[in-house]
Amino acid sequence: MTWQSVRAEALRRIRTREWPPGALIPKEAEIAEELGCARATVNRALRDLAEAGYLDRRRKGGTRVTETPVRRAVFDIAIIRHEVEQSGASYGYALLVDRMERLPEDLAALLDQPPGTRWRRVIALHSAGKRPFCLEDRWLNPVLVPQKRADFTASSANEWLVRNVPFTGGELSFQARKADTALASRLGCARGNAVFAVERITRTDDAAVTAVTLTYAPGYRLTTTLG
Repeated sequence: MTWQSVRAEALRRIRTREWPPGALIPKEAEIAEELGCARATVNRALRDLAEAGYLDRRRKGGTRVTETPVRRAVFDIAIIRHEVEQSGASYGYALLVDRMERLPEDLAALLDQPPGTRWRRVIALHSAGKRPFCLEDRWLNPVLVPQKRADFTASSANEWLVRNVPFTGGELSFQARKADTALASRLGCARGNAVFAVERITRTDDAAVTAVTLTYAPGYRLTTTLG
């Protein structure tokens, strides 16, 4: 049985109210045994239904049918180098920090990590022409992205992750903030200037992969599409 067939059967159960709104559906292993397929096949089908808004999947909380199905937007993680090159500017990259550090307590809690956990921290500056474009301040799960496997001296963690580590979910937020002295120095702007920041956590089914703050120099505009 293909994942598309499993998806169709799960959707049938949702639409016929065999799995009513708000109901906790059976575990993946139980569905796989019932339908005679691999658990990975069930996982793929349920992920697709969650992305479409029919299911609500929560880590450690199981999977429920959504009370009010909604169409969800899909956000693609862009490669920063491509953003710069598509604007017509020449791309530049500089690795500023790459070392193991203790996670801040609030971030460790968001990532479900014990206090004192050490992750790989990478800070890099992306530029467009000769002007700073984006400061990438990233924490990486060292089990999934060890230093011996991924070298960010010449190319960014952003690009390496997009190409090498699939993700199944996460959290995303946008905000405007004022540049402090350190940030203003790196982005080539005045202290107190408004800058645009994207904070993102990406996860696999089993663990957090990375937490990153991307802070863009003044004048940046985020453009995306609805589909």
